[in-house]
Amino acid sequence: MACDLSTGRTVPCKDVVGGIKAVYFANYGELGAITYDATNTDAIDSFGGTPTAYEYDVKGNSSFEQTITSSRENGTTFFEQTLNLTFTKLDKATHKELKLMAYGRPHIFVEDYNGNIFVMGLLHGAEVTGGTIVTGAAMGDLSGYTLTLTAQEQVPANFLDNTLSGAGVVVSATQINP
Repeated sequence: MACDLSTGRTVPCKDVVGGIKAVYFANYGELGAITYDATNTDAIDSFGGTPTAYEYDVKGNSSFEQTITSSRENGTTFFEQTLNLTFTKLDKATHKELKLMAYGRPHIFVEDYNGNIFVMGLLHGAEVTGGTIVTGAAMGDLSGYTLTLTAQEQVPANFLDNTLSGAGVVVSATQINP
């Protein structure tokens, strides 16, 4: 049976940290054919298209979480991927790009501080489901943007076995510098 367990897990070393280093957005449908690792189909080797990814650096107050929803009654399981982002400083260029992001449903590469890259919204894309554009009330408050993006997929976000460029993704050098 395909859902039989195949291995156990020991308690790992305490050598990891939390947090997101950067996120990269690619327009929906540009990934092309997906090549999975031959021995581990939870990892992606490369993409057949030539997607361009746009890098957004983040620092603190951003997180990536995956929730498992499984129904015995319906015989279904899916994974909801949620990305919460905080971008400091309001500016016209970011305003425009975030508006376009809200209208679309990009694929998202999430890079954490442990060197992992996850592919969010691999098959169905991700949707902006909420957020704020805020000036803050006090001098120490956030003046910037918060975004919540969600994706629903049949499997958890795959690991990328390669660097973005090694997987065939062109990382755009163009970045907003507010």
